[in-house]
Amino acid sequence: MTPEEIILIVVLAILIIFLVYYFFKGSGGRIAISRPVESRVDEYLDRKFERFVEEWSLVRRPVLNSFKEDRNAALTRDEERIVTLKKYESEMKTTLEDLEGRLNALENSLATEKSGRK
Repeated sequence: MTPEEIILIVVLAILIIFLVYYFFKGSGGRIAISRPVESRVDEYLDRKFERFVEEWSLVRRPVLNSFKEDRNAALTRDEERIVTLKKYESEMKTTLEDLEGRLNALENSLATEKSGRK
């Protein structure tokens, strides 16, 4: 074996070791050899999950469920009040329309009385 071949083998060995090191660098050891890209992406998302939640103002499911439990009674009460207020609004519209009709009738009668006196 010539010195050039030995140097070439050493360089290839170092290159292979570097590539293996780079592939596993920073990993938690959960990289699957059968699906390396997907497992690296999963690991990346796991590591960055907290930052994504904070950056995008996301809410985790347990926090959402506890919020629902705490606020469900108040939300139900508010929804019932909204239904009552809408009913009241429609009743008030009907009453105002009746009052406007009566006011128009009074104005017409006053206008006819004034025109009859002149």
